Amino acid sequence: MIVIPAIDLKDGRCVRLCQGRMQEETVYAKDPTDVARRWEDEGAQLLHVVDLDGAVEGSPRNRKAIEAILKAVSIPVQVGGGIRTMKTVSAYLSSGAERVVLGTAVVHDRAMLEKACGRFPGRVLVGVDVQGGKVAVKGWTEVADRDAADFVGCLAGLAVYAVIYTDIARDGMLEGPNLEGLRRMAATCPVPVIASGGITRTEDLRQLHVLGPKVIGAIVGKALYEGVLDLRSAMAAVS
Repeated sequence: MIVIPAIDLKDGRCVRLCQGRMQEETVYAKDPTDVARRWEDEGAQLLHVVDLDGAVEGSPRNRKAIEAILKAVSIPVQVGGGIRTMKTVSAYLSSGAERVVLGTAVVHDRAMLEKACGRFPGRVLVGVDVQGGKVAVKGWTEVADRDAADFVGCLAGLAVYAVIYTDIARDGMLEGPNLEGLRRMAATCPVPVIASGGITRTEDLRQLHVLGPKVIGAIVGKALYEGVLDLRSAMAAVS
C-alpha cells in the first residue's frame, strides 16, 4: 500500500477544504508546484491532484496549474475534478498525467466511462465519494440515490485501475478514516481500492493496511499540511 499526498486546487492555489465545503478553505500555497516538488523530495511515489473548481463547475478550471505540476515533477500524477468528456481525458493524459479520475461522469455517462477504459486501459480511476452511504456527485454538491457498495458492481469487466473511496464526512476533519465503509467497499469492489478521507495518524494507515491487498493506496491531505502526519513516517508505517 502506498501513501499518496493530495494537492487540491482552487483558483490556482493549493488548498484544503472541510467536508468538501468550498467556502471553508485553508490556503497552504499560492504556487502548487512548490508543494508538488516538496512531496516528491520527501519520497512520494505518486501525487493526487484535484481541480476543485472543475469538480463543481463541470469542466477544468485549474488546467494551467495542473500542467505546471506535471512538468515540475518526475513521479506519476493522477488528476481528477471536472473530467466529464473524452476530450478532457485525452488532454490530461497527453499532457503527462499517469491516470485520470472520473466521478460524476461514471454516474451520468456510462458510455463515456466504457470508452475511456477501452481507449486508455488501466489509466482510469473511478472516484466513489460517499455521503451517508450514497454516492455524491458534482463536486459533492449532489447525492445520487445509489448505494456506494452496490454501485461499484457496475465496474466489473472494465479496465478500471482502481476505485478511490472517499467518506465526505471524514474528509479534512482529522478524525480517522471510515474503516467499516472501506472494509465493505473492499469486499464488494471488483477492482482495487484507494482509501481517502480522514487519514490522520500512522495508526490509521496501519489499520488500512490490514484490510488486505485489495486496498492499494491511501490519499492523505490535511494531516500532511497541518504537520500532524510526516510523509516519511507514514510511508514507513506501511512499507
